[in-house]
Amino acid sequence: MESSSSSSSSLSGFIAKATADVNGGFGLSDSRSDNLKGILLAVLASAFIGSSFIVKKKGLKRAGSSGPRASVGGYGYLLEPLWWIGMVTMIVGEIANFVAYIFAPAVLITPLGALSIIVSAVLADFLLNEKLQKMGILGCILCIVGSTMIVLHAPSERSLNSVEEIWGLATQPAFLVYTALAVASVLVLMFHCAPSYGQTNILVYIGICSIIGSLTVMSVKAIGIAIKLTLEGWSQVSCYQTWIFAMVAITCVITQLNYLNKVGTSFILKNCRPVFANVAKNKK
Repeated sequence: MESSSSSSSSLSGFIAKATADVNGGFGLSDSRSDNLKGILLAVLASAFIGSSFIVKKKGLKRAGSSGPRASVGGYGYLLEPLWWIGMVTMIVGEIANFVAYIFAPAVLITPLGALSIIVSAVLADFLLNEKLQKMGILGCILCIVGSTMIVLHAPSERSLNSVEEIWGLATQPAFLVYTALAVASVLVLMFHCAPSYGQTNILVYIGICSIIGSLTVMSVKAIGIAIKLTLEGWSQVSCYQTWIFAMVAITCVITQLNYLNKVGTSFILKNCRPVFANVAKNKK
């Protein structure tokens, strides 16, 4: 009897262990599948976003030739169809990027955004006749290497079960200090540096977009998780934190789009100014 009981206990333990292993294996497989979907979507998003910069720049050039440039407060590009084609392309890319955040951790998706730089650089070489110099090629290689290294060595992301949990992480003292510093830096760049140096130094506008982008990633990730949990049956619509994250994301995205347009026209102005000067000199 004891032997039979012992055998039965051993068999039960073996079955339980096997079941746990199988479930764990399926969970790991599902996680890898979601990560792969997220990575593929992020790469696709980079292709759309990178090409949108080129199309929008061509639209900005056309608009700037017939009216005030965006870098000096002009909004004539809103009437340019080519700019809107680029804008639609960017929206498609951003939607793909947004969905990618739902499937995979932010630490995997965010670095892949650097691939849009490669796409823009290659297309600019062919479509805008902006030839890549040695330093530009080196920068593209570093982008690829850096993105690959981060993706390959990305830490596992903790499971989040509600927007309230994300809110708890976002309201920790360390992140609040970072947010305050980021907002203060952006305000200084927007109201002090941009009017004085924005048209001659492209780093001012790039700094604004980059710093704001760090807050955009956090809010978009929160919205993505809220949508995913809602579709799984755990509605996050009634949580006020969801709407706060949504407002933060909308504000950040609009600000980035505004200054991204200024980046394009600032670059055009900086490169064309010597040409205009030579033309004026020859006329004299």
